[in-house]
Amino acid sequence: QVQLVESGGGLAQPGGSLGLSCLVSGAANIFNSLSLAWYRQAPGKQRELVAHITSGGAAAAVNSVKGRFTISRDNAKNTVYLQMTNLKPEDTAEYYCGAAHTEYPSIYEIDYWGQGTQVTVSS
Repeated sequence: QVQLVESGGGLAQPGGSLGLSCLVSGAANIFNSLSLAWYRQAPGKQRELVAHITSGGAAAAVNSVKGRFTISRDNAKNTVYLQMTNLKPEDTAEYYCGAAHTEYPSIYEIDYWGQGTQVTVSS
């Protein structure tokens, strides 16, 4: 059974940095073939895509975080990362990692979700 567990959330000041990790367990034979993504959901808002990385390592981030957030994956560790820099208060949200058998999934095509980790940006 595939499970995703996020870690690394917390409180950061505006302009600060945080790194998130997501360990994908139960997927030793398929991790390399999964596309991975980070989503976030602020209170009262819909869950939105933050960044995505294909099974081959092609990475992209949405415009609101481009140049500040970087997604990466370590296939040897079955882990996907999100490095966040120059954080802003509007980045405050619950962050979720997701995995899909589709290379460019819509939110509805994410096959596996983590439980989420809170990121709060405040002075």
